Amino acid sequence: MVFVSGNSPAAQAEVNQNFIIDGSTATFAKDVIEASARVPVVVDFWASWCGPCKQLTPVLEKVVKSYAGKVRLVKIDTDKDRSLAAQLRIQSLPTIYGFKDGRPVDGFTGAQPEQQIRSFIEKLVGKASEGNQIDEILAAAEQALEAGDLSGAVEKYAEILNDDKENAEALAGLARCYLKSGDTRRAQQTLSLVGPEGAKSPAIVRMEAALALAKKAGGQGSAADLERKLADDPENHQIRFDLAVALAASGKKQVALTHLLEIVKQNRTWNDEAARKQLVEFFEAWGPKDQATINGRKQLSLILFS
Repeated sequence: MVFVSGNSPAAQAEVNQNFIIDGSTATFAKDVIEASARVPVVVDFWASWCGPCKQLTPVLEKVVKSYAGKVRLVKIDTDKDRSLAAQLRIQSLPTIYGFKDGRPVDGFTGAQPEQQIRSFIEKLVGKASEGNQIDEILAAAEQALEAGDLSGAVEKYAEILNDDKENAEALAGLARCYLKSGDTRRAQQTLSLVGPEGAKSPAIVRMEAALALAKKAGGQGSAADLERKLADDPENHQIRFDLAVALAASGKKQVALTHLLEIVKQNRTWNDEAARKQLVEFFEAWGPKDQATINGRKQLSLILFS
């Protein structure tokens, strides 16, 4: 194994290879879109004839190297990749874009002093760090919620909402806390705080489905009463259906699935396919990664396509 000193040409070349690369239309998806999901990517659109580009690029490279892998630089020669420049509506050179999570989040045009460039990259790296920190808080809140520590989960979600009042994940989590405590009114009020963009979030969509399920269960009667009724009349699909909804709302997902799947087995067209449609609502409320959703979809498919 050969070791090189940090100031040697070999070491410098290794730094450039890791953090600074020449990009193209063919590699843009991999080098920028995909890579920016892991680390912020600065894209430098330049041309050999551009005087300001010759001033900016060396300073840009210097600053990127100083972050030692926390940010990458991809240089695009617009003379060689005119289609990419046109697609991104590059109208003047140099143009700099900062990418995070596959999309441009900041940028500037023209040569800039080193301090301005450093501030630009610091902001970009800061956004990445902030996003990672939020993910960690959300994960901690989820763990608290699953453990039944509602107050702990509320505290974590509130920590996020203090800085971002419309954070969809945190609002959905807070609504879940209220729903688990039986307070559907406050759960609904929390969801009403979501902005137009956040309303499309999968977490909000699932929460709305869960809230709709809870409201439906509220009109079905207690699970214990419905179980007694079903024991007396086991062929009554409506009682079995109502029991499934009540059980799902109380968190007994697998038992709820069993009752609805039994209806589908016996008469899949009953009440305009009400059992199958309710299963779909369960899956939406629980989310695609929930084990009950995964099991339920497999079992439903086996019944429908057998």
